[in-house]
Amino acid sequence: MATYKKRGYKPKTKEEQQNAVEDQSTTAEVFNTLDEGASKTEAWVARNQKYIFVIIGIAAVVILGYLAYEEFIQEPKEAEAANEMFVAQQYFENALNSSGAQSDSLYNLALTGGQGKFGFEDIIDNYGSTKAGNLARYYAGMAYLNTNNYQQAIDYLDDFSSDDEILAPLAKGAIGDAFLQLDQPEEALDYYEEAAKMRDNAFTTPRFLMKAAVTAIRLGNGAAAEKHLNRIQKEYPESAEANKVNVYLGQAQAMQ
Repeated sequence: MATYKKRGYKPKTKEEQQNAVEDQSTTAEVFNTLDEGASKTEAWVARNQKYIFVIIGIAAVVILGYLAYEEFIQEPKEAEAANEMFVAQQYFENALNSSGAQSDSLYNLALTGGQGKFGFEDIIDNYGSTKAGNLARYYAGMAYLNTNNYQQAIDYLDDFSSDDEILAPLAKGAIGDAFLQLDQPEEALDYYEEAAKMRDNAFTTPRFLMKAAVTAIRLGNGAAAEKHLNRIQKEYPESAEANKVNVYLGQAQAMQ
């Protein structure tokens, strides 16, 4: 047990004197070790300062280069890409509100461009690294899906990436739609289920749970269909899909 000693305390017995000498020796040894370590560090720095300065210089150049790239190249490119995409987006929106040959024509203009502006394909080719270029992949995929070019739709949508609550699952589910049109329901089911799991919201989740259930019924997988339908009924009772659950639930149960 440690004993408190007042300041100025002098050891009286021989044992106390020996302990004091040992304490002083240990303290001195610690400081000597620290001094030696500091000296070795200083010596290492002195020997390698040339390389240290080179490394610091390279790091500074990389950081400054990145900042300059962002400010003088990437940001203007982002603005230019967004400006170029405005007309293509208008064509796309008009196509959604049209039908037949007119709709197909507008989707094609959205893809290839018009009024002296780039279409989505040109934007992807010229501004693929920008946010607008990434978004153009989504629009191009949906345009191809709506014009029955399913493999192109899959290719563009698969290259699109997003953290958006709605767009991310919509893109994934649209790939499922394309596979279903290509008569590949197994792949379609995988994408519908993935789309349903990507986000949890009252719009995309029940939408793709229902598509997954219907596709599972088509594949004869009643258990999977029932699981998806029950989830819609339990978690999204106010959704439009909930009103259709009973239509398919009986079919799913009859398969088991």
